[in-house]
Amino acid sequence: MKTVWHFLLALVWASCLATPYSCCYAAETARELLLWPSQAPGEKGDLAAERDMTKTNENLVAGKRVIRLGNVSQPTMTLHRPPADKDTGAAVLVCPGGAYSILALDLEGTEVCDWLNSLGMTGVLLKYRVPKRSGLEKHTAALQDAQRALGLIRHRAAEWGLDPRRIGVLGFSAGAHLSAALCATGQRSYPSVDEADQLSCRPDFCVLVYPAYLTLKDDGDKIAPEFQVTTNSPPAFIAMSEDDPVRVENALFYTLALKKAKVPVELHIYPTGGHGYGLRRSKELVTTWPERAADWMRSRNLLKRQ
Repeated sequence: MKTVWHFLLALVWASCLATPYSCCYAAETARELLLWPSQAPGEKGDLAAERDMTKTNENLVAGKRVIRLGNVSQPTMTLHRPPADKDTGAAVLVCPGGAYSILALDLEGTEVCDWLNSLGMTGVLLKYRVPKRSGLEKHTAALQDAQRALGLIRHRAAEWGLDPRRIGVLGFSAGAHLSAALCATGQRSYPSVDEADQLSCRPDFCVLVYPAYLTLKDDGDKIAPEFQVTTNSPPAFIAMSEDDPVRVENALFYTLALKKAKVPVELHIYPTGGHGYGLRRSKELVTTWPERAADWMRSRNLLKRQ
C-alpha cells in the first residue's frame, strides 16, 4: 500500500509543476501522518488495495489527468508547510471531493496545498476513508477522520508553530459537504482515543467550493439534517457556478442559513463553469475563485503573522 501511495505522490509532484501555484512554495518535504494509533473506527480490513482508479477514458481537467484515489482504509493527513519566511502560522485542512467514492487527490488536494503555501498557510491534506461504508451514512467514516485530523492539528499546533485559533477547513464537492459537517458540531462522532480528542474539532473558518449534498432537493431545499447552523458556526467563503449540475441551490440555501444565524459569509456565484475544476485555470471566470478566497482570508486577518 505504501508503494502505491508513494507512486501517487510522485505523480502529484510531476503534475503540479504545470499548475498556477508551483510546488516551489513548499519549504520542506510533505509529512504524512496516520490519523489513528491503530485501526480506524469500525474498519474490518475487507477493502481491496488502495489505488488510483482513474480510467484511460476518464475526462481530463484543464488538459491534465486527475488522480482518483480509491479503497482508502488507512486515513492519513499530510502536512505541506510554506517557506519559513512566509509562514503566517495559519493552517487549513484540505478535503478533496469525489462523491464519497474516490478522492480527487491532486486536483482538489496537493494542488490546493501548494496554493495555500503561496499564501503563507500550512495545507494539511486529509486522505479520508472512501468509498462510503456499507450500512452507514455516506459521510460517517469520513467525518470521523476529519474530526480526528482537526483535533490532532490543534494538539500539535505548538510543536508545528501553528496558531490553534486559526485552523480552517477547505473542501470541494463531497469534500465541501464534509467540511460543512465538520463545522456543524464540536462533538465527536467516535469514542475519545487520546488527548487530541479532548480539544475542539470545530474549524475557525471554512471555504466551500462547488459544495454538494448541503440541501434536500425533494424537500424544498431544506438544509440537510447533518448540519446544525448556529451562531457558533465558523465564518464561511463559498464559490459555485450557476450551471453546476450539482445545483447551485446547495450554495444559495446554505448561505441563507448562515446569514439567518448571523454568521459572516461571502458567496460568489458565477454564470458558467460547471463542476470539478479545482484550482486549474480555464477561460471560465469561476476559476478565479482562489483570488477571491485569498482576499476574503486577508480581510479576516488570516494571512498575517500573529
